Amino acid sequence: MSIRQLIFAAGLAVALPVMAQNAAATAPLTPATSSLSLAQALQAARNNLDISLARRALAAAQADVTAADHAPAPVLSAKASQMDLQNGIGGGNILTQKRIDKSVGLDWTWERGDKRVLRTRAAQRNAAAAQSDVEDALVLQQLAASAAFFDLLSAQERIEQVSVLERSAQQIAATAARRVKAGDLAAQDAARTDIEAQRASTDLRTAQLDRQRAALTLAQLTGFTGPGVLQALPDWPTRQAMDALPGNAALYPAIEARADVIAARQRVEAAQAALDVASAQKKADITVGSSLDHYPGTSTRLLELRLQMPLYGLFGGYNFQGEIARALAQLDAAQDLLEKTRREASADLQRLQQERESAAARALSYENTILPRARQVAEMAELAYNKGALSLTDLIDARRTLRSILLEELAARTDYAKAAQAWQLRQP
Repeated sequence: MSIRQLIFAAGLAVALPVMAQNAAATAPLTPATSSLSLAQALQAARNNLDISLARRALAAAQADVTAADHAPAPVLSAKASQMDLQNGIGGGNILTQKRIDKSVGLDWTWERGDKRVLRTRAAQRNAAAAQSDVEDALVLQQLAASAAFFDLLSAQERIEQVSVLERSAQQIAATAARRVKAGDLAAQDAARTDIEAQRASTDLRTAQLDRQRAALTLAQLTGFTGPGVLQALPDWPTRQAMDALPGNAALYPAIEARADVIAARQRVEAAQAALDVASAQKKADITVGSSLDHYPGTSTRLLELRLQMPLYGLFGGYNFQGEIARALAQLDAAQDLLEKTRREASADLQRLQQERESAAARALSYENTILPRARQVAEMAELAYNKGALSLTDLIDARRTLRSILLEELAARTDYAKAAQAWQLRQP
């Protein structure tokens, strides 16, 4: 295969994703197909096992709200006392005539210090934080799925490009072998072409292995179980999207709107509510109750009223100092975690912005300048070699340069696609 044919095939491989993007399938993934678009990959990542685990944690946190928002239940009690074992309890019916003091009572605890309200508030804040954790997990899984998608798409195109180069190298090696037999080429030059052919074959096998690895990673993130090998549809960012660089917009409003920062802030509120609950324990709960007694021979309608209250903090007693100190330490830890999360979110957004700008500039440089020049140099080398004005060594070097540039352009396009998608997913 000539350099001209090689360049045409490589150019087609570069242009094909843009041409096919508008025709990419948008229907939901079915078990009968192995093709996957970017939109389908992102949607599938929203329902993988990691998201399911986060939603289970949310359900548990919501159940804690129900468990916290209830008052103490009344306590029913019954007893039998004043049974004279020395003189006997007399004859007759055990419930109405025997000399046994029988009573039925009811006790209820009055929670003071708004313990129920504070307890419920802490559970609600934890549930809200768990909801934000689910939203953050959705973003993280979509980020991982989009990166895996573009890795697979890049691996697919790399196979196409390496296959073209491998076939060309094989044809050059075969031509060189014939020329050696005809005495028109030195055996050393033929050996070099054979080495290049073997190297191209090795590169092709490596590209195929990379594609299998990328397909397995994407399948794990999306839960794909369809037949055959997973195939990524060519959903590269469009040329207009590559030109749309982000401006110097303020990042801090976006930081506060991130799900991980919201979750950390809600955990601070939950820790504050937990501290309030611990402090409310100083207000002792009061238990009130009454019972109706039945004692034949004395009275069958005796009423007892009861009032109980623990004496916390009196006479040097314990007054929940440990619980309050622990809740205060947890509040301080939650505030530190919030500040750490904010700083990490700020650094992450700045990194994403810088990576998108840098990757876009790099991709545009390869597309508009470096790759066209490499093709021009390769064409000139092919023409010079055919006219006998260039050695085989220089031709091989020109082919190697074109091969490197083609793969570097693909890598630059992949890096930009990842950076652009990550920036988009991280926007509030």
